[in-house]
Parts: sequence; C-alpha cells; structure tokens
Amino acid sequence: MPKIETFDASGFWKNAYAHQRGKLLKKVDVPEDQIVLLANKKYVELPAALKYEMRLVELLKKIYSKRNSF
Repeated sequence: MPKIETFDASGFWKNAYAHQRGKLLKKVDVPEDQIVLLANKKYVELPAALKYEMRLVELLKKIYSKRNSF
C-alpha cells in the first residue's frame, strides 16, 4: 500500500523567509494587500481555511509532478 504524503505547512512556515511565504500565499489566491500582513504572522495566527488551502495546493503540486515525471 503506498504511503500517504503530506505537506508540513507549519514546518515550512517556520523555516521560510517572507518572500517564500508570499509565493505560497499567491498560489492560493490571497489578495496582494493581504500578502504582506499574512506573511509576517505566525502559522498559528493564520485562518484555518487558509492553512487548509496551503496544505492542499502543495500536496496537489507534489502529486501532479510525480505523475508527469514519467
């Protein structure tokens, strides 16, 4: 049975620089004016829906990149 992959969003958020956080926020369609505010917050302070979207978009990116690597 294949291992289920997950994206460690809290670990990424803790270790990422602000510009890396901003790129992830752009992927989940956060408005430009909110990116600066959210990128400087701690992961636990982010809205639950945003955390879910970030985990989902990175997980889907991993899945599709593996499918297209053949």
